[in-house]
Amino acid sequence: MANLPSYGHVLPSLEVIRELVARGHRVSYANDPAFADVITAVGADFIPYRSTLLSYLDGRAEWPSDEIAHRDLFLDDAIAMTPQLRAAFEHDRPDLVLYDQGVGAVRVLAEQWRVPHVMFSPNSVPDRSDDELLREFEERRRDPRFSVHYGRWAEWLRNNGIPSGYLGRPARELALIPRVLQPNPDRVDSRRTTFVGPCFGARSEAWQPPAGVERVLLVSLGSTFTGKPGFYRDCVAAFGDLPGWHVVLQIGKHVDPAVLGELPGTVEVRDWVPQLAVLEKASAFVTHGGMGGCVEGLFHGVPMIAVPQDPHTDQPDNADVLVRLGVGRRIDPGRVTAGALRESLLELVGSPEVAARLAEVRQELMAEGGTARAADLIEAELAAARGIGGHSAAQPGRTRPVS
Repeated sequence: MANLPSYGHVLPSLEVIRELVARGHRVSYANDPAFADVITAVGADFIPYRSTLLSYLDGRAEWPSDEIAHRDLFLDDAIAMTPQLRAAFEHDRPDLVLYDQGVGAVRVLAEQWRVPHVMFSPNSVPDRSDDELLREFEERRRDPRFSVHYGRWAEWLRNNGIPSGYLGRPARELALIPRVLQPNPDRVDSRRTTFVGPCFGARSEAWQPPAGVERVLLVSLGSTFTGKPGFYRDCVAAFGDLPGWHVVLQIGKHVDPAVLGELPGTVEVRDWVPQLAVLEKASAFVTHGGMGGCVEGLFHGVPMIAVPQDPHTDQPDNADVLVRLGVGRRIDPGRVTAGALRESLLELVGSPEVAARLAEVRQELMAEGGTARAADLIEAELAAARGIGGHSAAQPGRTRPVS
């Protein structure tokens, strides 16, 4: 398994990896050393590589607003990652490769090694056919800047023994999200992509609200988009004086709490929170609309106010899906005011229709199978590669990794 050094990408995979290890497989998990502890905690062997994206993914550096520059960053990371992982597995070739959708280098290595590969998608998946994607790809090459980017991409592929500059969609994909959060689920090829829903397990973190609190509100912009002191001040103004409410305000590691001014006793400021544990007690959630947070909010039946922070990600689409499902409100950053935030919260938590819809959606999530189903499907791919048929069982004395 290989992944980006981002909690939004790593956390959805961890319980699947834990389950594979529990079934007797040896799993090697490649990531930046910053994630060594969370990966070894689920029983995987940690394989380090140095990511060029770490400062962007942990919020220290601002993502470029230009799409081509954004793509260049991921290409640079793939180019840097490839020789590191090739060296790590030179004498220990995997039987099966798992990789996050943001890690193109590992798909290239799997093609080189001629081993089966399965992509994990912690976000929504493309809903166009291979032909549609290829036509779009060719049209974009007419843009001179994209053409330069494409030239670098194609050269990198050629240098790795792949003659075409276009890899296409993966043959097998597990979407670690519920189908209801896919913008156009009926257009997704079910022969290739399976929605397994939330892959959660028992979490050791615990959180309790202060005594006497009637309702809890979690405010979190995830781990990457946290440098927003003005937004946090708006949240304090909107929610800090609501009778009976306790506000958990996660501000990340790069905002000084002092810039928020004097805070009421109803507001608890943290640089990090055990999000699932807080959502278990929460009555509402203000989120940036990242897929991980949306999935966790739906899993716990919590209405959401989505404030998308990056137009180049799936955050705006996720926010729109929450609205379409009838379980959330969307407020774009330029329209955020204390009044708009407060009004949206009170509308959501006061609506019996929203509560009923949340209960229906949660039932759909639970029926998708989650962690156990994902592990079953991975074992089926491994069995097919070995010519066994059906679900495989780990073999005694097995020495090669599912990586």
